[in-house]
Amino acid sequence: MSSRSYESVRTSPPALGVSKASSARVAKVLYGAGEASRSGIWVGIFAITMSFAAFTSALFVRQGSSADWAHIALPAILYGNTLALLLSSATLQMARRAILAVAATESHAFRQGLGWLMATLALGFVFIGGQYQAWRQLAAQGLYLATNPNSSFYYVLTAMHGLHVLAGIAALVLVMSRFASRHAALRRSTFEATATYWHFMGVLWLYLLLVLRTKL
Repeated sequence: MSSRSYESVRTSPPALGVSKASSARVAKVLYGAGEASRSGIWVGIFAITMSFAAFTSALFVRQGSSADWAHIALPAILYGNTLALLLSSATLQMARRAILAVAATESHAFRQGLGWLMATLALGFVFIGGQYQAWRQLAAQGLYLATNPNSSFYYVLTAMHGLHVLAGIAALVLVMSRFASRHAALRRSTFEATATYWHFMGVLWLYLLLVLRTKL
């Protein structure tokens, strides 16, 4: 017979000067057990790491055995995209501090946390939009998916990363909806798993940018 452990939701009494509606909403944030979330996100990160390692290994092999390998000029917008993604990690960390470090019944924790989450989401969309513009710039140069091995790897690697960033954006939307809802609680483990995944997307992009600069 399997056993399950549950952790009850803990709430604090409303602070003086804070409305009951506000404190009820904020007090529902970030409580509960989450071993499954923590384990699941690390399994997912490991799987993503292995898949990108396989792609980059294939790139190295293809470059070493190809006589038609020619370097391409990366669109300059990629560096702006990188800055946007790194800033989004910073704003997400600010959201984490606002939500976790401030007493649950203080209403400004809700406003600060939601504001930083919205900034993170906006920067995520800026990154995705910038990546699309980089594709358009390469296409204007006559470089498409099947033009040569270099462009093929560029499109595949950036598309795969972009899809994973979109998954992170979906997770951020879920966190924001749970955080802002009066009827649904947001577990701390869900927020932490989303933050871990988002920071990993930033680290992964730095690795991919290094590969793109040195190998393509």
